Amino acid sequence: MNLLVTGSAGFIGSSFVKQCLGKGFKDYTEMGKGVEKIVSLDLLTYAGCLDNLLPLEDDARHIFVKGDICDPALVEKLVVDHKITHIINFAAESHVDRSIESSEPFERTNVYGSMVLLDAAKKHGIKRFLQVSTDEVYGTLGDEGSFTEDTPLAPNSPYSASKAAADFFVRAYVETHKMDCVITRCSNNYGPYQFPEKFLPVSILACMNKSGIPVYGDGKNVRDWLHVEDHCWGIWLALEKGKTGEVYNIGGFGEEENITMARKVIGAFDISENDGIRYVEDRKGHDWRYSMDPKKISADLGWKPAWTLEDGLKHTISWYQENKSWWEPKL
Repeated sequence: MNLLVTGSAGFIGSSFVKQCLGKGFKDYTEMGKGVEKIVSLDLLTYAGCLDNLLPLEDDARHIFVKGDICDPALVEKLVVDHKITHIINFAAESHVDRSIESSEPFERTNVYGSMVLLDAAKKHGIKRFLQVSTDEVYGTLGDEGSFTEDTPLAPNSPYSASKAAADFFVRAYVETHKMDCVITRCSNNYGPYQFPEKFLPVSILACMNKSGIPVYGDGKNVRDWLHVEDHCWGIWLALEKGKTGEVYNIGGFGEEENITMARKVIGAFDISENDGIRYVEDRKGHDWRYSMDPKKISADLGWKPAWTLEDGLKHTISWYQENKSWWEPKL
């Protein structure tokens, strides 16, 4: 199995590559079995960092290429030269606030880039194409219920709209060209190496710097927190055992309000809530609640998380405390 992994220097993509090659924080049985080579493709924009892949610098099975998934000639060359058998597409512009400021980069990378990869996969008979998507394509929930794979797509931000569009193209290539494609959709990821623009690293660093965690609105918005390694384990199972054309939701069994997560982080530091939290103007189009139902991937593919939210959060906080040299240049 020769993998082309796009967005491999980002938070989730780098975790997947490291886990496949035995460099994760936990041991996931069978993950990476049969992998002979991983070609990592990343443009190294602001959120991509080669330091994320340092544990693999002496691993001959890993080849890093700086490049753009929107470059058809480059993508085709990599597929041919390295005899790629499977493509996993993590590459994406992913920050909602940035998509509100300007949607063009999201349309280009998330939609056109996915099409470039699909065309290369179709042309060269790739055995399986896996698209990494997000729960945000489903829109928002009220106080009850969870997203299932049959929930209609109703994206509410330019970011989630671009991801939904890419998902529809994947479906179209399955139906029109009879390609072997699978889609995974995850809830909110957290863990080491997450770029410090996302809520949990922002919260951790705010406590370390005693600047106060910025919480949107009243902080009552709910997210389903999933450790990045558990997410990547689900992606591997979908790649290896998922059914053609299927979607698999991956959730963390960690549904919490943002304010509760902020308080959990504060609890790890010697800071009062009054000093540790500062409420800021709510985000435009802020989805109220996400909740993923992972019954399908659990029942059909045998997925289950290895991290509890308590253990995962404790480990993540410790990692940021011990790795200032990684995150400080990114601020």
